Amino acid sequence: MCLLSFLKPGITPDLDALAIGAEANPHGHGYAILTDETILVGRGMDAATVLKEFAQVRRAHPGGPALFHSRFATHGIRDIDNCHPFALGGDPRTVLAHNGMLPANVTPAAGDWRSDTRVAAEDFLPTLPFGSLDSWQGREQLEKWLGGDKLIILTRDPAYKHPAYIFNERHGHWDAEGRWYSNHSYLTPRYYSYPPRHGDDDEGGYCGECGYPIDHEGTHCSWCAFCWACELDAPSCECPAPEGESRYADLLDLETT
Repeated sequence: MCLLSFLKPGITPDLDALAIGAEANPHGHGYAILTDETILVGRGMDAATVLKEFAQVRRAHPGGPALFHSRFATHGIRDIDNCHPFALGGDPRTVLAHNGMLPANVTPAAGDWRSDTRVAAEDFLPTLPFGSLDSWQGREQLEKWLGGDKLIILTRDPAYKHPAYIFNERHGHWDAEGRWYSNHSYLTPRYYSYPPRHGDDDEGGYCGECGYPIDHEGTHCSWCAFCWACELDAPSCECPAPEGESRYADLLDLETT
């Protein structure tokens, strides 16, 4: 699932929340902080080390927007090179981080050990497939391509009108202090972004989106209908329903087929 968070200028991170999110999304971590002149970026596989560094750098540079990302791997190997954020087109003036599973046109090819987000950052989005992201059309087309995913761009490139962008912001939420989170996996320790395999956890685990206890095998939460496989809510999800179930059509007041 991943956890992507954004801080407005002047806002300090909630390190407890980020640590919980890192526990639920343990496959690498990274941050970016805008200063007056540049973007400071850090990445690593150890959550405690990256969080400590992020807190120190943020304390020294509180005046710009910032992001933090904890990864739950779906594509690509689990190493520091696949930790978000990524430079857009190799230009260190612009970085992006993402939460979700991107469309098939950026799925890594066989033998390509990059993540889908890294492929998008290095190969696809630098071609400006949606036009200017400062235009309404460009933003809408990017958000349509993202589906239910969320993406943040921080930039010091003067070609952009703004230093920070949150795409599909409405699919995440703000806390009272000015911190935005892509999902709720930072709220309760031992969330699971995906259901544990049979026998992995005697207690069953919790949905990484809403926190409801996982009470069945399969990929869909029986409370919020979130799909842990494709990270979309029903009815947008097109994954097969758990055997013998209707993909929670009754929950969403949908017709059962």
